[in-house]
Amino acid sequence: MSQTVSPQQQSHFILNTDGRRHPFANTLAVLAGCLAVISAVSAWFPSTHLVGSWTGGFGLLAGLWAQMISATTAERFINVSAMIVSGVGLLFGLAHGGLY
Repeated sequence: MSQTVSPQQQSHFILNTDGRRHPFANTLAVLAGCLAVISAVSAWFPSTHLVGSWTGGFGLLAGLWAQMISATTAERFINVSAMIVSGVGLLFGLAHGGLY
């Protein structure tokens, strides 16, 4: 039948919801997410305020830059989540002792 749908499964990265590759935007989004996780974990331990402050600041900057060049909604979701968590980690790091 000409109207039969063929089961064509394409393996694609979950952030490429538009079907096109965005290697730089994806890398920045994942980097911002990783930095956000590190700063959030560091926020639980006051003795790691240096790590939490710096990773939170860099995660916030990476998330802002990634947000400016993002092409898909999935990338934007990761970026905004990473910026929020990085900001919280930065603030906890500053509250526990600051950047230095």
